Amino acid sequence: MPSPRETGRYEVITTAGESARAFLPHALPPANPPLLLEGELASTHASALAALTHLELASSMVPPGDWFVHGFVRKEAVLSSQIEGTQSTLLDLLAFEASGEALANPDLEEVCNYLDALAFAREELRRDYGLPLSTRLLNGVHRRLMNGVRGADKQPGELRRSQNWIGGTRPGNAIYVPPPPTALPGMLSDLERYLHAPDTLPPLVRIALVHVQFESLHPYLDGNGRTGRLLIALLLEAWGLLSQPLLFLSVYLLRHRSEYYKRLGAVRDGDWEGWVSFFLEGVATTADEAVSTARALFAQVSQDRTSVLAAKTTSVMGLRLLEQLPRRPILTAQHAMQALDTTMPTALKSIDLLESLGILRESTGRQRDREYRYDAYLRVLGAQGAAPLEGVL
Repeated sequence: MPSPRETGRYEVITTAGESARAFLPHALPPANPPLLLEGELASTHASALAALTHLELASSMVPPGDWFVHGFVRKEAVLSSQIEGTQSTLLDLLAFEASGEALANPDLEEVCNYLDALAFAREELRRDYGLPLSTRLLNGVHRRLMNGVRGADKQPGELRRSQNWIGGTRPGNAIYVPPPPTALPGMLSDLERYLHAPDTLPPLVRIALVHVQFESLHPYLDGNGRTGRLLIALLLEAWGLLSQPLLFLSVYLLRHRSEYYKRLGAVRDGDWEGWVSFFLEGVATTADEAVSTARALFAQVSQDRTSVLAAKTTSVMGLRLLEQLPRRPILTAQHAMQALDTTMPTALKSIDLLESLGILRESTGRQRDREYRYDAYLRVLGAQGAAPLEGVL
């Protein structure tokens, strides 16, 4: 049953020529009564923490670990953009990165913006004099997310100066109306203080609270969802729960979209416990799936390494090219030459070796500017459009 606590107040505002009830959330943490981590909620939290520990261990067992992160970050960039309605796939992104062509697909541009925004935020948080977890950092993230794409005309990198709403055709029939813009600076300052204040609640629960608070404030005219999901990944790393961006909730939220919105709405009626439980279950489920993917990726590369070593025509360069494939599972001969720091004939010979073993597949059918795909790896990573296994429907 929902808790009787108040999580905010409603204020009647006038916007777009009519009255609407805007919700102004109280500052974190929840109070009257406070959120307690006990009983089933404590058990769910322990399961989520254990799953994160397993994920951290699994990533450290994948040599080199950076290619595991490389693929996961790209998968998340695609999924987070798909939630916003884009049609690009992971295969589209990897093929674009392999082509070296100018970016002309608006959907892919949103995906690339996500990668840029995540890289920017992580670098700022690592630098000695970089931006801390703050509104300024989120503004920088938002500016990069919205650069040159849909919503680029809606004050990218700036807090909104007008009223917005979610659902409905106008404020009067909206599903949710966030705080008026005049209230945002103070409420974001409260959120910033909470990010840096001590709290008896554990970090993973605090991340759940911060996500809802950010979505309730909805501080930008567009791009709030992408920014809020990226914030989860940043907090997991900044608060020491993971050493790298290994866990992203977009796939879980896509599967449970209606429940996600239901839980967000229930918080405004006092039910923080229901949301936190849903969030922790999502963390545990997503982490377990990521561990399974990590193991499968490692097993696939190990199997292919064995095949290369056993080949009669094997070569050091061929083996080195295999080790490069997880970071570039779609590549050209030019990429191979650069990765191996060798001549074009040697690069082509290495590609031929991997192609003869069924590890690489030429995907264009062209005689020039050919591209090669590491299909087995792409299948495990979940790239739709990778060639199916023989005999599998």
